[in-house]
Amino acid sequence: MKSVSTYKAANVVAETIEAIFSNHVATATNLGEENLAAVPNASQIESFIDVGFWTSLRQEEGRSPRISLAFLSPEQSTNHIQFAQHVPFTPTALTKISAGYERAGIHLCVWQQDNDLYVWGATLTIPNYCFVLDISEAGQVVIKNRRVDGFGKFSNIAVLAGDEIKIVDELNSTNGSCPQIVSSLINFAPDSTTDNSINVLLQLAVSMRAHKRGGTLLMVPSDSKEWRESISHPLHYAIKPTFSGLADLMKQNTIDNSIENWQVFLSKEVDIIAGLTAIDGATIINDEYKLLAFGEKIVQRAGRPIIETLIETEPIKDNNPTVVSPSKTGGTRHLSAAQFVQDQPKAIALVASQDGRFTVFSWSTKDHSVQAHRIDSLLL
Repeated sequence: MKSVSTYKAANVVAETIEAIFSNHVATATNLGEENLAAVPNASQIESFIDVGFWTSLRQEEGRSPRISLAFLSPEQSTNHIQFAQHVPFTPTALTKISAGYERAGIHLCVWQQDNDLYVWGATLTIPNYCFVLDISEAGQVVIKNRRVDGFGKFSNIAVLAGDEIKIVDELNSTNGSCPQIVSSLINFAPDSTTDNSINVLLQLAVSMRAHKRGGTLLMVPSDSKEWRESISHPLHYAIKPTFSGLADLMKQNTIDNSIENWQVFLSKEVDIIAGLTAIDGATIINDEYKLLAFGEKIVQRAGRPIIETLIETEPIKDNNPTVVSPSKTGGTRHLSAAQFVQDQPKAIALVASQDGRFTVFSWSTKDHSVQAHRIDSLLL
């Protein structure tokens, strides 16, 4: 196995990432968690990143590879495909087989023998806190791990794009003004209580970003109609009675979380609502996940001032919150969402840009200001 990578960023972050994974697995072990993954050492992590980065820059029949690489042995997986002969862990070999394993949820399995990493097969199941490297865009790799409960999106650890390195700041979630959707994305604690309601918000965010048309989703309190004062009237696409497909599914799971194929049904309901955000205007749901309207125009609430500043944050290390003009966070969608949250402080707004940027707007009672949380690096 190579000890020196040709992608310099790989060497810079390898030891830090090893320490993060080691800490996660050690904490989970002390708490009695089972089915825990083996932790790759810094040299192995460096090779993963180096090979992954150069693979991302290659093409097979005019298409760039979109694959997920997981560090695990055959004994740590069930129902896997095992190759009769090992596939070399090289950009050339990975690019060649990438077309067959690019679907979401499939991982190419990588292990070590005689100081060399090799690909031994593919699987849909991996152990808790398994080291995963995703290749989804040219010149970019994302390092992540599997959440202990196995539900929802994997937790991102680091994003490397060219010479830019972003390592997720786990301590950001301790900020008293950090909304739950953001803290849950960076919360790796295995003893934390699973909150399916927050996981649903994450799935909505991922689905909104996936359609690549941009969009705004407003979540408003179910016990108030004040949100209507911040929407242009008459409403163009109000839903009456409210659509409760996602809400009903959430209630069913609260009663019986063993419902067969519940997560499959959930994904379909999430995509229905997220798909509406591709339509010009805001999609509105309440905190019970009932669809209220879509394609609506946000307006300044009567008697409320125009928003002049907000606090922009990004939950990565060495990034400090900054006070900026709302126009600095994005275009018209971002500005109107920021105004909506200032006028409706009990609401939150999820805004996706066509270029992949994703921002969560929330009201901070601590800072008495709107906060714009950049989370696109966590949704990759």
